[in-house]
Amino acid sequence: MERKHMSAFSLYQTLSADLPSPAKKPSIQVASKKKKKKKNGIAGSKVHAIKTQVKPEQKKRCKKPPKSAQTQEEVKEEVECVNGTDEALDALLSDLSRVNNSRERASRLFQWLISPVPAKAFFRDTWEKKPILVQRKNPDYYKGLFSTAEFDRILRQEDVQYGVNLDITTYTNGKRETHNPPGRALPFTVWDFYENGCSIRLLNPQAFSSTVWNVLSILQERFGSMAGANVYLTPPGTQGFAPHYDDIEAFVVQLEGKKHWRVYNPRTEDETLPVFSSPNFNDAEIGRPILEVVLEAGDLLYFPRGFIHQGDCLPDAHSLHITISSYQKNSWGDLLQKLLPAALDIAMEEDVEFRQGLPLEYLTYMGVQNSDKDDPRRTKFFSQTESLLKKLINYAPVDAAVDQKARDFLHDCLPPMLSPDELASSVQGAPARWECGQVMDVAAHINKQTRIRLLRADCARLCGDGEAVDLYYTTSNSRVYHKEEPKSFEIKAEHTEAVEFLIHSYPKFVTVGSLPCGAAEERIALAELLFEKGIIHTAEPL
Repeated sequence: MERKHMSAFSLYQTLSADLPSPAKKPSIQVASKKKKKKKNGIAGSKVHAIKTQVKPEQKKRCKKPPKSAQTQEEVKEEVECVNGTDEALDALLSDLSRVNNSRERASRLFQWLISPVPAKAFFRDTWEKKPILVQRKNPDYYKGLFSTAEFDRILRQEDVQYGVNLDITTYTNGKRETHNPPGRALPFTVWDFYENGCSIRLLNPQAFSSTVWNVLSILQERFGSMAGANVYLTPPGTQGFAPHYDDIEAFVVQLEGKKHWRVYNPRTEDETLPVFSSPNFNDAEIGRPILEVVLEAGDLLYFPRGFIHQGDCLPDAHSLHITISSYQKNSWGDLLQKLLPAALDIAMEEDVEFRQGLPLEYLTYMGVQNSDKDDPRRTKFFSQTESLLKKLINYAPVDAAVDQKARDFLHDCLPPMLSPDELASSVQGAPARWECGQVMDVAAHINKQTRIRLLRADCARLCGDGEAVDLYYTTSNSRVYHKEEPKSFEIKAEHTEAVEFLIHSYPKFVTVGSLPCGAAEERIALAELLFEKGIIHTAEPL
């Protein structure tokens, strides 16, 4: 008898009952990231600005309603777009490679991403506040960023691992499931899952796509925070994920097909700009959407962290979108988590008041079990605590805490993707080679007249820990998140002024001889060290 073919999805379901159940993940998980943008706009585009609102059925859970609540009809505004241009992504990236300042490059790319919404107005009125929808009626607007064909190439040519680089998911009858087999994701199995109604999520496309890498490495300078991305491929008539909210600012870029999206307000003030992503919700927990729309290729949807969302495919089309994200763990609270322990350490070392003993018998009148007591000693205890907290600001090393955040950012960063000119003028394009049986052009040939500058505005930063000063840099990072340890080396005290001079001179080139440190040989040695680390490049190829 001829054996009937069993799909990968069916086979997985059959075997999974015999496999040990995977370790349960915490109900609150940390999600990924994403982002991007452009210049003036697209003629005929429509922009819908969606402000926050609280539905009546949600109010019983709210301590305070989110600010600026409105009805759905009141929050939709159509904005006419003027002076729009449909510049293709490959042409734009080519133009940007010739822009002298990497921060300007990042601003222009972000403006392209959100066009025709002006970036200044976006950060003033929309960022962290409300969703916004841009409908362009131009399916080729984001063409070249990523495609299903590119995804197929990655499956065939790259080592894509289930659970590490790729997830297979379904959401049916209110139940979200992941169907990842072990090992490498090969085209035969992945496409079989897709044919059987499973969604595919590529977790770190920047590791496999040079275009996504280039875009994210530019955008990260716009945010001063890591820019990440996930790609989602969904079959017609299916949904891959349950309603949930994320802990990142999300830019949903529709690349192919179309997808039906519903976006909901944060349920309570406590869930506004959350620190962690949410568990999966059901429809009864989230109320009615404030925005319901079908995204088509070329459209953009932005929503802040904390806004619940879900997307499903219509029966007549598949969907491919990329979500660009940023601003995970980049709040004032995250900074204070680094600042306050350091401030306490300093205060206890320098101020005897912080070292004085707690009151005798304080355990008898303080603590939860004593919180209802009407005891004057409690009032005095709270007063002393408040006094010490106010005094603590005098010992807060704010710059050092910011440097800790900066070190985290530089570790998170993608390495810069170099243009041909940057490649030729950096250590990566240095002419050293083997030729005619010997090593040729191995010397860097840097001298006092050589003009140098940082490779990118934010590719290096001086950070001190109270004893030594280290230079942290991104140019040797991996395209895989945190695959490498943070890159840094100690800077001699006599060289810190010269490195600061280089950092603050960007985007101007300066001569090695103008570095404010020591003798000429010392300046050349410092420049050679920075060149070998890939931190600087020269105005002309060596």
